[in-house]
Amino acid sequence: MSPIARFRALPLRSRLALLVATAVAVAVAAVAAVSWVMVRAQLRDQLDRSLMSTNAAAEVRSVLRDGRPCPEQAPTQPTQPGQQIAGNLNASVQIVTADGSHCWVSGPSTLPVTEVDKQIAAGSRNATLHDVTTADGIEMRVYTQPARVTPNSPLFGISVAKPLTDVDKTLSTLAWVLLLVSGIGVVGAGAAGLWVARTGLRPVDELTGAVEHIARTEDLTVRIPDEGDDEIARLSRSFNSMTAALASSQERQAQLIADAGHELRTPLTSLRTNVELLARSEQTGRAIPPEDRKELLASVKAQMTELASLIGDLQELSRPDAASPGPLGVVALHEIAGAALSRARLRGPELEFASDLAPWYVRGEAAALERAVVNVLDNAVKFSPPGGAVAVSLRAGELTVRDHGPGIPADDLPHVFERFWRSPSARALPGSGLGLSIVARTVLRAGGTAELRAPAGGGPGAEAVLRIPGAPTPPPPAQPSVVPDE
Repeated sequence: MSPIARFRALPLRSRLALLVATAVAVAVAAVAAVSWVMVRAQLRDQLDRSLMSTNAAAEVRSVLRDGRPCPEQAPTQPTQPGQQIAGNLNASVQIVTADGSHCWVSGPSTLPVTEVDKQIAAGSRNATLHDVTTADGIEMRVYTQPARVTPNSPLFGISVAKPLTDVDKTLSTLAWVLLLVSGIGVVGAGAAGLWVARTGLRPVDELTGAVEHIARTEDLTVRIPDEGDDEIARLSRSFNSMTAALASSQERQAQLIADAGHELRTPLTSLRTNVELLARSEQTGRAIPPEDRKELLASVKAQMTELASLIGDLQELSRPDAASPGPLGVVALHEIAGAALSRARLRGPELEFASDLAPWYVRGEAAALERAVVNVLDNAVKFSPPGGAVAVSLRAGELTVRDHGPGIPADDLPHVFERFWRSPSARALPGSGLGLSIVARTVLRAGGTAELRAPAGGGPGAEAVLRIPGAPTPPPPAQPSVVPDE
């Protein structure tokens, strides 16, 4: 398994703690490295300034004027304080000539002569700072400068050097201190990251527990505390909203199944009774009188028609609200209303229909809109008395269907678009109570509204109003071109 795969396999809190510790480790390492480099630069700069500030030239001139011996090697015994340049500086001083020869003047070490020293002694190079290693392996910082005993005497070089031991020792101590502090910081950051991860992810643990509980028990009443305005609180509120919506959907589904079973039971029971009568007649050989048999078959046919209509309504309502049964397009609502009106005339031949349909185009699905208008007209036909009148008008996207039946009580108006709801006066009539709910759903999908109210001008009956926003009028069909006969 690759490191990335192993990392992803860790629990979320462990990954967060590891990421925090890694980030802190990188930051601490960067700060420690920068601090060490800056301190090293400062110490080296201080050492260089101390070497450049020594008055080695005056000491060398004094030695040369006094005729004191100038050996090539530093003595094995410690020098007297007067024989060392700036004795508290622990510096070594020697004279270098252009041919590479040298003699020791002061200090505990003899310095190797480099090409840089020869060039300075020859006068071809200015004073320079550089590093050398002595014969006994000591790292030295050297400052070589040109000098003369008298203005007319030959040029030579003076090298002043100090061991880098003090600087390296300080840097080594600093490195160990920074390493210790960094380790403590990384460990502390990891522990803090783990604590923060556990504390911050506690709501996520609660959410996980709630999801597992719902998956195990299907109990959608579980709610998670959602105090605060942070992301976790928003997630908890979203989860609570989701479970509430699922519970409501489950409740509506159960109610729909119960209502559908109740509505299906009546035609199925009646149909079963009639079929059993016909079967018993065939089994016993006792013929049913022709008139009774004719009525029985007519009842079976009506019950089958009612059952097929109810199943079709249930199929229509089973579609998701966001789904459309067909392609949407710009359709002529006045033509749809005219076709539905023609069907309504066949269902109520004894009624008088008056229509005033102004052209109006909407965006929707033609078959679904026609079914919605047919459902509204069926209600008007069903509740209109014999010889009654039904008025249909379409003006500026408002389709109005007015009947002169018994009307609907004001207390029942808020419920007319609910599934399976039927007013007490309509329960004796055929129907399932789904027609108006399909109307409301179809009109809402087209971007409009549906309303059932008392007639605007007063009087008996009810008035259904469908308001659907208009759409751009489709272009007229292209006229076929006429090719003249030759």
